[in-house]
Amino acid sequence: MDPRIREHAEIVVSHSTDVQPGDLVVVAAPAVAEDLVVALHEAIGDVGATPVFLGKSDRAERAYLRAVDEDDLRTPEHLQALYERADRVIRVRAKENATETSDVPTETNAAHSRAYQPVQETVLGKRWCLTQFPTPAGAQLAETSTAAYENFVWDAINRDWDAQREFQANMVERLDAASEVRIVSGETTDLSMSVDGMRTQNDYGEYNLPGGEVFTAPVPDSVEGEVLFDKPVYQQGREVTGARLVFEGGEVVEHGADKNEEVLKEILNTDEGARRLGELGIGMNRAIDRFTYNMLFDEKMGDTVHMAVGRAYDDTVGEGREPNASAIHVDMIVDMSEDSRIELDGEVVQRDGTFAFEDGFEG
Repeated sequence: MDPRIREHAEIVVSHSTDVQPGDLVVVAAPAVAEDLVVALHEAIGDVGATPVFLGKSDRAERAYLRAVDEDDLRTPEHLQALYERADRVIRVRAKENATETSDVPTETNAAHSRAYQPVQETVLGKRWCLTQFPTPAGAQLAETSTAAYENFVWDAINRDWDAQREFQANMVERLDAASEVRIVSGETTDLSMSVDGMRTQNDYGEYNLPGGEVFTAPVPDSVEGEVLFDKPVYQQGREVTGARLVFEGGEVVEHGADKNEEVLKEILNTDEGARRLGELGIGMNRAIDRFTYNMLFDEKMGDTVHMAVGRAYDDTVGEGREPNASAIHVDMIVDMSEDSRIELDGEVVQRDGTFAFEDGFEG
């Protein structure tokens, strides 16, 4: 086994999920990630915890969603019961075919998200980690060799997370003290929002591995302006490019996309909360230096911001503030490397991808 896989597993168990003796741990992963599953079971056994393996299959999910009547979609309470009993949840992403579910109707995917929402909420209430295992399908999306993709993935994951936390704390301090954020990129993005009373989280490889972002939630009705997400996003097995949203009073009042606009439309029509922002994130992981069509990595790039329509995470919502509720949480990315800036209460804290606390910043 590649020793980097065991290092990956050790980080997940000891750092990301902090598994303790006696813990009941769910490990959910597809068969293609078996080496990581084996390493995770070894690491969990070393701690003295008890794992249960939950297999995942995109082919099986596609078959079910193409066969089931939408009216028969319901919450899988047996799966929810498993997660309710668990102390820790580890979920591994790995694809054999990145577009396996691309022929599932968008409205079926939306209905499935709504039915699955209680399960997702249960998982989010646990100590959990979502991570990635490199596969040839991921390498194809990233337009690189399998070996180069493996190097990229493990360079981003197997790192000094204490140092990353300290670096990101510079931005957490600034964002926590701010009331208003403005994101400007070229002539296509000029968006403002209030974060007054919200909480900023420092993601250094706990719930997401790799980590490498700071994120918060906007006040739901405060978002105003227009944003062009100039990085593509894979959703429901389809590539959406050139997604554009216009906000008034916090709600999407106009939208468009260069490709697969119907997917974007179905996302926004999932429920009422899907037309509002649930997250603003700022990428800060300098080991992620290329776009790979994988949001778990792409949203962490150091010269990007991302925004998610849909659900706000509870730990970003301040006391007395209402969270944006939705069955979905879909991240989309803005490239901030050129002709761009982030302002906090009128002060520029990032320009053209360089933060105010980094060498080379020009305010």
